[in-house]
Amino acid sequence: MTRAQLGTPWRRRAQAAAALAAAVLLVAACTGGDADDSADDGFDGTVRIGAALSETGRFAAEGKAVRQGYDTWLHWVNEEHGGIRVGDSRYRAEIIYLDDQSDPDRIEALIEQLIDEDEVDFLLGPYSSTLTGPASTAAEAHGMIMVEGNGASDGLFERGYRNLFYVGVVASDYTRSSIELLAERGARTAVVAHEDTPFAASVAQGAQRHLEANGIEVLAMKQYPVGVDNVDDLMTELAALEPDIFVGGGHYDDAVLFLRSAQEQDFRADAMLITVGPANPQLISDIGSGADGVLGPTPWEPVMAYEDESFGTAGAYADTYESLWGELPIYQAAGSTTAALALHLAIETADSLDTDAVREALRELDIDTFYGPVRFDERGVNVAKPMGTVQVQDGRIVVVAPAAAAEGELVYPAR
Repeated sequence: MTRAQLGTPWRRRAQAAAALAAAVLLVAACTGGDADDSADDGFDGTVRIGAALSETGRFAAEGKAVRQGYDTWLHWVNEEHGGIRVGDSRYRAEIIYLDDQSDPDRIEALIEQLIDEDEVDFLLGPYSSTLTGPASTAAEAHGMIMVEGNGASDGLFERGYRNLFYVGVVASDYTRSSIELLAERGARTAVVAHEDTPFAASVAQGAQRHLEANGIEVLAMKQYPVGVDNVDDLMTELAALEPDIFVGGGHYDDAVLFLRSAQEQDFRADAMLITVGPANPQLISDIGSGADGVLGPTPWEPVMAYEDESFGTAGAYADTYESLWGELPIYQAAGSTTAALALHLAIETADSLDTDAVREALRELDIDTFYGPVRFDERGVNVAKPMGTVQVQDGRIVVVAPAAAAEGELVYPAR
């Protein structure tokens, strides 16, 4: 089943609209109310989970996907699983959200508010390493568990924290499968441009290591400040080097900047590899034909051969998500659902809401999910999860690696 088939609007438009309306009411019910209300709906209590998310600001697009990912789990656990099961008791899950406004200077206070005022039991992470850093610092100071799927910077897991758990792939390995694939096809030179943020810097350092390990010469490594709205000078400088591969490290807005500048300057390497953006259908809408041929890493796509007892196959999860939100999930959403699922399964494995017991259960967790395998190392990093690669081909997002999940062949050179 292709991603295009999963997203066919003609088959499910009426169904999705009706389901979405019902789901919005249902999710609102799940996230509202006090713990004392739980007895009225058949639960024995409430597990309160806090999350600071980017409802506004530069990460708003990704923040929306993260929230919908968490709420997909919330719908499933309360309505289909019968709540979180601890012994003979069933607890309703509730998620309390606060808007971090994509501001790393704001989020630590919000985490404090969730812990001290809202009295949450556990935390789910925000979007981006930039925000996960201070958020996890506040959580660690309070001995509060935070499970997340979107803070990938390697440095987050080099601080010796006991309470941070990440279900995705660390940033330094984001480009590995793509670079190995390109090396097999004969690429021999590359340039790397990255935003001055922890995530993008980790991506770039990892890309340099993987490029050199695969016999590809790195002609230039360039960093640019956060918040720029023009990269023309940078792209001009890199285009003059005539690289086989352009690697761009950043977030969605950076992908748009790279590709618009490349279009204007008629700069097209044999491979354009950009860390965030190519797996998001919005990029095709925003850039049009200029996105064709672009490669990107992806931890998850609906066609991948993963399955669990909670959501079923990756494709079945995509159907569930689409029925709730009227759109297909991007990997940030799937990772967020998995973070919530991992926390939930750890609570049930521990058979306790005690923080120490749940932390130990997370450390021992070894599960298969619709998102892929989850097994945490001593840092709290999921070391069982491989990274995939997608390429935009004729206006479609096509999985080209790993081989077991590939829908099509890599087009190289792509220009």
